[in-house]
Amino acid sequence: MTRQATPMSKSKTKPKRTRYSQAYRDEALALAERVGVSEAAEQLGLQPAQIYQWRIKARNAASQSQREQALADENARLKRQLSEANEELAITKKAAAYFARNQK
Repeated sequence: MTRQATPMSKSKTKPKRTRYSQAYRDEALALAERVGVSEAAEQLGLQPAQIYQWRIKARNAASQSQREQALADENARLKRQLSEANEELAITKKAAAYFARNQK
């Protein structure tokens, strides 16, 4: 069976893309985890590739949020370390000034 060429009409319009909400995507991914991607795609009337793409994007988002959390933890640790170093420096300066005054 071969495809027949369709005559070109003057009003060529692309079909509108369907935009799915994040909640719908999350439910579709949950369904795909339970019954498999092919079965979920068939039940939802989607292409399996669409579910695979949603899965990849969800994993990347989770991975990025984990990286952001790790960076925030490291930032907090470094701020504490800097604060301690500044405090030690201030104490050392006061001690040096005290001993310098008493030696004269």
